[in-house]
Amino acid sequence: MPTPSSSGDWPALKIAYTGDRLAGVDEVGRGPLAGSVVAAAVILDPARPIEGLTDSKALSAKRREAFDRRIRDEALAFAIAEATPEEIDALNIYHATHLAMRRAIDALPVPAEYLLVDGNRLPGHACPGQAVVKGDLRHAAISAASILAKVARDAQMMALDVSHPEYGFARHKGYPTAQHLDALRRWGPLEAHRRSFAPVRKQLEMFA
Repeated sequence: MPTPSSSGDWPALKIAYTGDRLAGVDEVGRGPLAGSVVAAAVILDPARPIEGLTDSKALSAKRREAFDRRIRDEALAFAIAEATPEEIDALNIYHATHLAMRRAIDALPVPAEYLLVDGNRLPGHACPGQAVVKGDLRHAAISAASILAKVARDAQMMALDVSHPEYGFARHKGYPTAQHLDALRRWGPLEAHRRSFAPVRKQLEMFA
């Protein structure tokens, strides 16, 4: 696994592709107890670089949303896809994450010729590519994908908060915070909860 230099910068990527149809791929939502895992694939336009792209988690919500609009307006192609809580329960989160990634890649209106995927494993797509540890900090296309996926998933959690405000989804976005765990104990799991995740499974057994 590569490590950052003393300055905090990650080593330059060596990419075995020099064309214009390189797709960055990333996901958001592996850790939450509720909601889909969301993936995005983005082919940036080399003629229209977007300065300042980085890991979505390092940006404020306002900055993420501004970048989201620019990426949608200026990228050569982008697509967002997901795997549902039911698919996560059936496949496990690892395989469901890769399913969401493959769906995003397949949904690109301009087919990708090469993939850069955040993490240490490719998602099993036929398109060639490479996995990049900390890729959302090391390549703009992956950063762009992380931003689109994060904004899309956060919007889903905000919508869930409107229908179930007692769970606090607008604040914790489905992650297992103390507030979320307390809501599970008080009111039990919703349909949006991932039944295979231990805290949810425990509450299902108690409410059975």
